[in-house]
Amino acid sequence: MSFSVWLGFLLAAILIAVTPGPGAVVSMSTGMRHGYGSAAQVILGLQTALLTHLAIVGLGLGALLAASDLAFTVVKLCGAAYLVWLGVAKWRALPLPADNEAPSLKAKGFFLQGLLVNLTNPKAIVFIGALVPPFIDAGSALLPQYLTIGLTLCLTDMIVMSAYALVAVRLARWLHDPKSIRLQNRLFGGLFVSAGALLAISSRT
Repeated sequence: MSFSVWLGFLLAAILIAVTPGPGAVVSMSTGMRHGYGSAAQVILGLQTALLTHLAIVGLGLGALLAASDLAFTVVKLCGAAYLVWLGVAKWRALPLPADNEAPSLKAKGFFLQGLLVNLTNPKAIVFIGALVPPFIDAGSALLPQYLTIGLTLCLTDMIVMSAYALVAVRLARWLHDPKSIRLQNRLFGGLFVSAGALLAISSRT
């Protein structure tokens, strides 16, 4: 992969990362309620899912998902249901400071939450399947190209998601009273439910 081709892919990766989506919502939500350390675990989960999507595309399975209406719909509805479930749980959460929440809520599941948010989004697989091939030189070794693309995608997304999370952490310093916490919970709960609803009614394009 030439430098000019890589630069074009980097610009595309930046545009993808900065576009708000479920990953940004879960990064900000976790950062605001639990701090950047927990948000970093979510972000690692998001990147693991991105690499999984890229592997699926590299193996040619992404094309099968794009071609199968049934497979696409099943994965899409599972992803939508998970986002709605996260939203309802967030909406109903007690307005307690993060330090007073149960340890199981604070210490477990952040990585898995990030992983599932991205992994159950079939549009991400189809999108990567459409984005990546134009930047691949079929006449050159494929593995180094896919490794470069994967590293670029993940580093770009990690930086952007970290920025979202850190902004949320800064905002959280002024939002400690129960009324503000309840507002946070319902804001992010509503965003998760909205993201799930939009995913459920969306097409593959």
